[in-house]
Amino acid sequence: MSEGGVVLEATGLPSAPLDAAAHFHAELVPTIRRSFGKAANVVIVLRLADHAHDAWRLAAIQELAREAAPCRVNAVVGSAGDPDGTGEAIAFLHDSPGITGQILKVGGKSGAVA
Repeated sequence: MSEGGVVLEATGLPSAPLDAAAHFHAELVPTIRRSFGKAANVVIVLRLADHAHDAWRLAAIQELAREAAPCRVNAVVGSAGDPDGTGEAIAFLHDSPGITGQILKVGGKSGAVA
């Protein structure tokens, strides 16, 4: 297994939580599973959504992390308006061997001073 990381973007998810969860599981989980073992960790990038998406997202990431062990699986939820923050969160997860099954939400200016 490579010490590097794999970053996968979960794009094209419907806005309704049930439909988004169904699409994620049917269309994206097979791709995510194929990445297990190719790297020490996998980070899935999700777009911002309302709180109704929180439960299915966390359940999916935690189950994928259990399934992939010892490979780590985490997610970053970011906005298109903060690509630096998303990149910093991904780098943090790649450098944090003790974190798995978690979702980091990124927003704002990622700590930059205005």
